[in-house]
Amino acid sequence: MRVGIVALLQESNTFLHAPTTLEHFRQDVLLRGDEVRRLENSHHEIAGFFSGLKREGIDAVPIFAARAMPFGVITAEAFSTLLSLLFAEVERAGPLDGLLVAPHGATVSAAFPDADGAWLTQLRQRVGPQLPIVGTLDPHANLSPAMVAACQALTAYRTNPHLDQKARGEEAATLLARTLRGEIQPTQAGCFPPLAINIECQRTAEPPCLPLYEYVAGVRARPGVLAVSVLLGFPYADVAEMGSSILVVTDDDRGLAQQYANEIGVEMWRRREDFVGRLLSIDDALAQVATLPGPLCLLDMGDNVGGGSPGDGTLLAHALHQHQPGPAFVCLCDPEAVRQAEQAGVGATVPLRVGGKSDDRHGPPLEATFTVLDIRDGLFEEPQPRHGGFRHFDQGRTAVVRTATRLTLMLTSRRMVPFSLCQLTGLGVDPTAFHVLVAKGVQAPVAAYEPICKHLLRVNTPGVTTADLTQLPFHQRRRPMFPFERETTWAPA
Repeated sequence: MRVGIVALLQESNTFLHAPTTLEHFRQDVLLRGDEVRRLENSHHEIAGFFSGLKREGIDAVPIFAARAMPFGVITAEAFSTLLSLLFAEVERAGPLDGLLVAPHGATVSAAFPDADGAWLTQLRQRVGPQLPIVGTLDPHANLSPAMVAACQALTAYRTNPHLDQKARGEEAATLLARTLRGEIQPTQAGCFPPLAINIECQRTAEPPCLPLYEYVAGVRARPGVLAVSVLLGFPYADVAEMGSSILVVTDDDRGLAQQYANEIGVEMWRRREDFVGRLLSIDDALAQVATLPGPLCLLDMGDNVGGGSPGDGTLLAHALHQHQPGPAFVCLCDPEAVRQAEQAGVGATVPLRVGGKSDDRHGPPLEATFTVLDIRDGLFEEPQPRHGGFRHFDQGRTAVVRTATRLTLMLTSRRMVPFSLCQLTGLGVDPTAFHVLVAKGVQAPVAAYEPICKHLLRVNTPGVTTADLTQLPFHQRRRPMFPFERETTWAPA
């Protein structure tokens, strides 16, 4: 048997004015045919597809893999080109017995607000109604009925930070193999309570998510259930599908799948007050920094690169520069400042105006005199499973500079999500040398930073990924929706 492997992933922030173009995919992942095998040794679900199919004795047919870092809405032209490439490779692959797919679930294009539902539907139309399609989802998916209808089964990662991507890819491969052998007939149904879970509350290993995930584990163990997924949702996509949901896959029993999805949806809704963020201001965070032992990590929620933000937000850098709580570290994307530091040379003292250049929503540039400590290529490798599932990273030419106030900045030429401490250690920076480390994320950096930080404080900074959802100009989301409309009532149909 021959099973094709297809992936198209991007988390699209509709509140960011800059669009995602084809070049963003080229800079990250854009692979066709056998090139997709480059991801076999990663911790991504694509690696799980390969290993799962090998274990099942099925030939893997790599077809297409594209990923761009979270950013703005994908242009209509770029999305059209991606689909043309994808479907050309599907045709080139020849006869297939099934497909393994990896959509993200929160992809938005200018032409298709539900971009994942659109490309999965078009894929289904091309291969016909009988060919089984099984895949994975990021738990930040804004699940749509179109995604559910296009596939026999979808299963989402169960961890945030996402450390089980490869395992979920293997799970999908096993489900597809059992389907092809005639052992099961996957049938899925979703439940869509009108609920936005605050990103501050989305760590799966601790409350408020943990009790819900424990409840879901009990449902997953019931007879006839093949997979159960919690979709936490991605609140930074202003689309009709935005929100949390439940997806249940059973063995040829749609009614049972819907019953269990509704049951979990009711349990999620019952806990809705637990999923409202308890927002910590910059001033309150700095007050805690003054009393807590370090190293500690300030998670910059408003400039969350993993949610699409520009990565050059300066509000915490300004605060640390002003209050001087001890040695502190911040990473900013600023290719212009990198060039200026490189021109000055290692050891030079140079005035720089850093960060705050992409827009006016994440703080003004920080102007100070810096000593240039190091200049390097920004290549590093993370051997351990980390959020995102990839191993090899390139943040472009990188400068490390420091002020007299003991504020160290890593200036990168490309945006980089702080998935990995190797971003620091691989470039000669010792994270344990700082009292405060700023990571531009919310949950994604936790796997890397928690082992060395005594405390992690999630800080409600402004920006396109602010945790205060009332500050974002929604126009397309469902109404009413909790917690925007606190009086919202709901029961499954």
